[in-house]
Amino acid sequence: MSQSYKGKGAFRPTLLSAAVAAVSVSLPAFAAEEGVSNTLEEVTVTGFRKSVMDSIDTKRDAKAVVEAISAEDIGKLPDSSIAESISRLPGLATQRLDGRASRVTIRGFGENESATTFNGREQVSIGDNRGVEFDLYPSEIMSGVTVYKTPQANIEAEGIAGVIDMQTVKPLERGERVVKFNGQLEQTGFDKLNPDGEDSGHRATFSYIDQFADDTIGVAFAYNTMSSPNQEERWNTWGYRTDTPGLEDYSVLGGAKPFVRSSVLERDSAMLVVELQPNDKLHTTFDALYVDFNDEKILRGIEVPMAWGQGPVSANEIDEASGFVSSGTVEDQRVVVRNDLETRQAELGSFGFNTKYDFSDTFQLEFDASHSTVERDIWSFESYSGTGRGDNEGIAEDLTYTFDGGNTGAKFDHELDYSDWDLIQLGGPLSWGASSALNDYYNLTGTAGENTAQDGFLNTPTIDDELTTIKLAASQMVDLGLVNEINYGVSYRDRTKTKQSGGYYMTLTDFPEMLEVPEDYRLGTASLDFIGMGDMIAYDAAAMMNDGYYNLLDESLTGIDHLTKSYSVSEEVTAAFAQAGFETQVAGLPLSGNAGLRYVYTEQQSRGHAGQTTEEGLVVATPTKLGHDYGRLLPSLNLALEIDDQQTLRFGAAKTISRARMDEMNASLEVNYNQTPDTNGNNWVISGGNPTLEPKEAVGVDLSYENYFSDEGYFSAALFWKDLSNWHFDDNYQVELTGVADPSTGEVPENSTATAYGKINAGGGTLQGYELSVTLPFNAFSESLDGFGLLASHTGVSSDIEDQNDNEFELPGLSDRIETLTLYYENHGFSARTSVRKRSDFKGDVYGLGFNTEQVDVLGETIVDAQLGYDFTDAGISGLEGLSVYLQGINLTDEPFTTLSGDNELQVRDYQSYGKTYLLGFSYEL
Repeated sequence: MSQSYKGKGAFRPTLLSAAVAAVSVSLPAFAAEEGVSNTLEEVTVTGFRKSVMDSIDTKRDAKAVVEAISAEDIGKLPDSSIAESISRLPGLATQRLDGRASRVTIRGFGENESATTFNGREQVSIGDNRGVEFDLYPSEIMSGVTVYKTPQANIEAEGIAGVIDMQTVKPLERGERVVKFNGQLEQTGFDKLNPDGEDSGHRATFSYIDQFADDTIGVAFAYNTMSSPNQEERWNTWGYRTDTPGLEDYSVLGGAKPFVRSSVLERDSAMLVVELQPNDKLHTTFDALYVDFNDEKILRGIEVPMAWGQGPVSANEIDEASGFVSSGTVEDQRVVVRNDLETRQAELGSFGFNTKYDFSDTFQLEFDASHSTVERDIWSFESYSGTGRGDNEGIAEDLTYTFDGGNTGAKFDHELDYSDWDLIQLGGPLSWGASSALNDYYNLTGTAGENTAQDGFLNTPTIDDELTTIKLAASQMVDLGLVNEINYGVSYRDRTKTKQSGGYYMTLTDFPEMLEVPEDYRLGTASLDFIGMGDMIAYDAAAMMNDGYYNLLDESLTGIDHLTKSYSVSEEVTAAFAQAGFETQVAGLPLSGNAGLRYVYTEQQSRGHAGQTTEEGLVVATPTKLGHDYGRLLPSLNLALEIDDQQTLRFGAAKTISRARMDEMNASLEVNYNQTPDTNGNNWVISGGNPTLEPKEAVGVDLSYENYFSDEGYFSAALFWKDLSNWHFDDNYQVELTGVADPSTGEVPENSTATAYGKINAGGGTLQGYELSVTLPFNAFSESLDGFGLLASHTGVSSDIEDQNDNEFELPGLSDRIETLTLYYENHGFSARTSVRKRSDFKGDVYGLGFNTEQVDVLGETIVDAQLGYDFTDAGISGLEGLSVYLQGINLTDEPFTTLSGDNELQVRDYQSYGKTYLLGFSYEL
């Protein structure tokens, strides 16, 4: 039996390829029978299949171990966001943030252990640290993404996990004019969960590519606008109490804060690329990206104190095996009705200039300069209401909660009507939070009795991140034995990230009276049926705040937390690299690769404040400025052995670093002097950041086998191992405070050494794993299956990391299993895809109280998406050439995001249900 095959050559199985095929997928032999010639056909492939082929080419031609996503054309990356596309690559996974894929992990390492670049240049981030939130970047204006799993000396970024590089289109390479319009309508699966929320949105993109002056000037421009809704039903707890009177041996729900959220992400983005190539020697590129990002969240819910509330708690049902009270009743309870609003605004600008000049056929000089900046403001407030002001005022009720099993949280049985405007009025129903601080402040200022209650709270943290880079490099073709190319250069990066934490107590101007919500601000009700609490009042709290119904008091006057969370961290990184590319033969087989050295010298400086709380309850602070420097030599080696035209064996080895998180490097400290020395013999005690932190380090080895059996297909198997050291753990260390006086006496003590509590460099261990991946076009089996195919991957990861006290430590972001599967069909203009991405349990970072970063246990999840489309290009219908339409469904199984509180799987911390999302879109090219 003979088969025709569209590709680069016949598949010739070897012992090595057969072994890997047995693990991943069984393929038929493509070799023609003796005496039968193969016929190579010229086939034009477009759409998703073309994207797959381009990604395979990028992976195959790379010098390092990489994964890639390629857009068949601008505006046609195969997913609705960059993060979703990245999450389908082998070994990569995402953590959802408010229902959207946002934070990316590589092979078990969290987002702070990888670097992100845009056209090869490191990027700033809107988060508190280094990790990039990828939903900031529109997929519609990107041409591709390359993930470097093994480093090269000439890559201008460092990360133990790897480097993610996003790329824009190159207009001169396109070689033709393109004018394209993309549009989408978006619909959430949930109806409006808040009366002032949105359940429908839109996206639109205009892109233009052209060439001028005999193809010596190229221009690409793209503009994207998006208004994307998202909704959520969330069960959230305060935690679980283990010392409840009468139930000391059991775990009891301490309190709950469930709510419904309606949010809209609005984003306007513009991208410009200008290429100049006036002759064969000079090539200059300028690119710019601007993003205006606004995410507004409306949250309404009822906060229930339960075991940490006023009334006694009794157990109705107990899981004796775990000691968990699955149903309980609290008597004489008062709750807090919440109407909250959060807006997160960010503005990003990125500019880059690159020029290359060929002095000869063998020598090229490159100059690159860029500047990127982001400003992020969060404005998040809580508005409280209830049946009366204070712990023992207003109408109380008996509340019963019941966990029905699984991890979906509890439901309540209640008596009161929380949609009654006469019953539920504005004001703080519980005496919590800032009452003592407010009293202290007003007593000091002589205004005791005025506005001494917390009727709400306003958080206002801001981030400014600015990065400037310059690089000068040379590339030279040489004939030095096996070395045929050398690259060398120097670079300089200057980055400053500033965070200003802010918060304000809100008190009604009508204090001490409660206030019935005025008619002008009533919006109706929000349903909390998903927790059994019925309807609750919904009002426009933002408008009431703007119209002067609340007075504000700066929390930083009496609370030191804002001082210790505010900082400015600067880094100046000077780097030099040299890299040699080589080609030779081993046992008659071609061997190519590169070996390089990269030296990075870092000067870091942190500015902040050292603060103390006086006996009067006020915070006093003095400025701090601390610096540190270090250097690291980072060798790297990448080898590729071509077994034959289709099979490649790759090896990589390198030393890598990940710089410390910005919030852990801050110089803002809480300082206290104790008359009695501590166990270290020190009177001074300091807590806060550690500006002297040095980077985490790893020595890594990668080995992979790749078999490119057709233009549309390959399979690979990879092993990886990393030896980690100098990790960051909580501990104490010694700090000199020579000359600093005891605040109570004004005298300088003889012992000037302080015990400081914060992060230190210590501990380590190993991380190891394997990857299996395959891209399989079904035409490999039969021409009748042309257009069908699948992409699949499985990654297994394990680690044995210990802290400085030999305690086991689990890396944030590490799932021990990551799996992806995409089934597709694309032919004759019709396309269909369904994709599944799955990851096991992991530790993830979330925002907690006061926008503190908290690490929680996240349950594994399986996300299912699907897309149908039709391209009219080949339909033969006049006027519809260039038009394509599609329908996409996201999170079709309504997979929740679930976190636990402690090791007990019954103790649900957070259960977030987002529902499905549908997109109906079109693309039209003139």
